[in-house]
Amino acid sequence: MAVFTTRPEILGTFGVVTSTHWIASAVGMSILEKGGNAFDAAVATGLVLQVLEPHLNGPGGDMPAVLYSKLRDKVEVICAQGPAPAGASIDRYRAEGLDLIPGDGLLATVIPGAFDGWMLMLRDYGRLSVREVMEPAIHYAEHGHPVLPRVSATIDGLGEFFRREWPTSYATWLPGGSAPRPHEIFRNPALAETWKRIVREAEARRGREEQIEAARDAFYRGFVAEAVDKYLRSAEVMDGSGMRHRGVLTADDMAGWQASVEAPATFDYHDWTVAKTGPWGQGPVLLQMLALLKGVDFGAVGASSPDFVHTVVEAMKLAFADREAYYGDPNFVNVPLEHLLSDAYNDERRRLIGQQASFELRPGIVPGYGGQVTATLAMLERMSASGSVYEPTMAHLSERRGDTVHIDVIDREGNMVAITPSGGWLQSSPIIPELGFCLNSRAQMFWLTPDLPSSLAPGKRPRTTLTPSIALHEGRPRLAFGTPGGDQQDQWQISFFLRHMHYGLNLQEAIDLPLFHTTHFPGSFHPRARQPGHITVEANIGDDTLRDLRARGHEIDLVDAWTVGRLTAARREDDGLLRAGATPRLMQAYAIGR
Repeated sequence: MAVFTTRPEILGTFGVVTSTHWIASAVGMSILEKGGNAFDAAVATGLVLQVLEPHLNGPGGDMPAVLYSKLRDKVEVICAQGPAPAGASIDRYRAEGLDLIPGDGLLATVIPGAFDGWMLMLRDYGRLSVREVMEPAIHYAEHGHPVLPRVSATIDGLGEFFRREWPTSYATWLPGGSAPRPHEIFRNPALAETWKRIVREAEARRGREEQIEAARDAFYRGFVAEAVDKYLRSAEVMDGSGMRHRGVLTADDMAGWQASVEAPATFDYHDWTVAKTGPWGQGPVLLQMLALLKGVDFGAVGASSPDFVHTVVEAMKLAFADREAYYGDPNFVNVPLEHLLSDAYNDERRRLIGQQASFELRPGIVPGYGGQVTATLAMLERMSASGSVYEPTMAHLSERRGDTVHIDVIDREGNMVAITPSGGWLQSSPIIPELGFCLNSRAQMFWLTPDLPSSLAPGKRPRTTLTPSIALHEGRPRLAFGTPGGDQQDQWQISFFLRHMHYGLNLQEAIDLPLFHTTHFPGSFHPRARQPGHITVEANIGDDTLRDLRARGHEIDLVDAWTVGRLTAARREDDGLLRAGATPRLMQAYAIGR
C-alpha cells in the first residue's frame, strides 16, 4: 500500500540510534563511532536525555530496558524500577488524610532506579568506561544546550509555584527570576558537578568494572544518597493534595537496593515473538492485545480503516481492564499471566468485541481470582462515587505532569536494546540543591486500598507504565521499538506493530500513520481519571473513518494531525541491513544511522 511519509527510513550497516531528541541520537551515534556497542551508546544517550528533556525524565527517575545481547544470545529485561521505601505503608499514608497518593511531592517518591540500571547495563553488556559514557551528559549540563520550547513553557507555567513553594527548583530552573526562553542556552552546573564527582570517585579505583561499582556506590551508598537523606529529613513541601508533606525515603533504602536482570514476558503472534517487561509494568498489556487480536483477519481491512481502529480499541479496553485487576509486582502478588495469554481465555474474551463501542470496564475472571476482581471493581466504583478518581484536589501540577523518553539502538554486531527512561522530571518534587536534580513521583501508581495487586507496600515495585519492546521474527531478534506516553505507550505501539507486520509498511511509514488511543480505563497517574467509551484520534485519519466510529458509539476527541505519540523504532535484517525511524510529532525525535 502507498503511504505518505514525512522522512526517509534510515538505512545502514554500521549502526542505528533513534531517540526522542536529535542531540541524544547524535550522542549515541558518536559512541558507536568511537568503538562502543549498542549498550554503551544507550547509556550515553539516556544520560544526555536527562539534561535535554528534564520535563520528561531525570537522574532521580527509573528505567526498564528490553535487550538482546549477541554474546549471550538471549533477550533479557533490566529492571531499574525502584520499589517503595521501607516507610511507605498504607497506614502511614492514610494517616496523612490521603485517599490517593499525590502526583508530585515527596510522598510520591520511590527509590530512584535509573542510574543503577544504566551502570548495570554498562558493566554487564557494554565495554566503555564510566567517563566515556558520562562525558556527553556532563558537557551539556555544564556548557548548556538549547532549551526545547516545551521545557520553556513547562518551567514558565510553574514559575510562580516554584517561587512560592519549591524555592530550590525556582533557583535551578528560573535563574535570574525568569524561565529560559525557547532555544536559549541553559545550564545546570550543580548536576554537572554531581556527575563529575561520580566520575572522580569511580576513577579512584582501578579496572573498568571496579570503576562502575564505585560509581554505583557513590550514588546509592555515598554522597548522592547522603544528600538525598539530608534533604528529606527536614523538607516538608507542598504537593498535589493541597498539603505539605515530608517524604519517607532514606539513605538506608537506597543502600539496600540494586537493579536486576530478569527474563521477559513473551507472546507468539503469527511468526513473531514479542518480548516485554513482566507485570510489574504494563508491558504484558501489549501481549494480551496481541492474544485477543490473533484471530482477526487484518488483511481484509485497511491500516487506518474504521474496522481496524474499532477492533484494536475494543481489544485495548479488555486488556487494560485486566491490567487493573491482575497486574502488580510478582514478588508480592501472584499474577496469572500464563492464563491471561492462553488461547482458551482469549478465544472467550474475543467474543466481547462487538460492533458497538463498549462503555464497561470488563476484566476477565481467572479461576481463583474472582474475589480480587470484585474488590478491584468495588474500589474503583467507590473512588468514582467519592470524586477522588475524577477531580484533582489541586491542579498546579496534575495538568503539567511529566512524561517519558525513549531510545532504540542496534549495532553492527547485532546487539539490540529498547529503553523507556522516565521519572524524576522537573515537576516531580523540589530540586535537591547539592545535586541539581529532584526525585521521582512513581509511587502515585500505587493504590491505598489494601489487598489489591497494586496496593502500596514497602519494598514493592509500582505498576509502572514504562514498556519498551523487542520483537523476534522466526526466532531471530529483529525489531526494537517504543514510545513515551504513560498509559498510551502500548496503545500506540500496538498500532505501529500491526501496521508494520501485516501491511508491509517500513518503519517510518508505520510510525507516520494516524494514531489513536483510549482513556476508557483508569489512568495510572494522579488523579486516576477514566473516560468510558472515549477515544482520541488524529484528524488525518479521515472523515469517513470518523463518521463510522461515531456511528459505532465511540466518543471521539478529535485532535490535530501529527500531535499524538512519539514512536521510534529500529530493525535488523538477516543480511546485516539496519533500519530506523522516528516520529515527526513535536519535531524533535530523530533516527541516525550509517
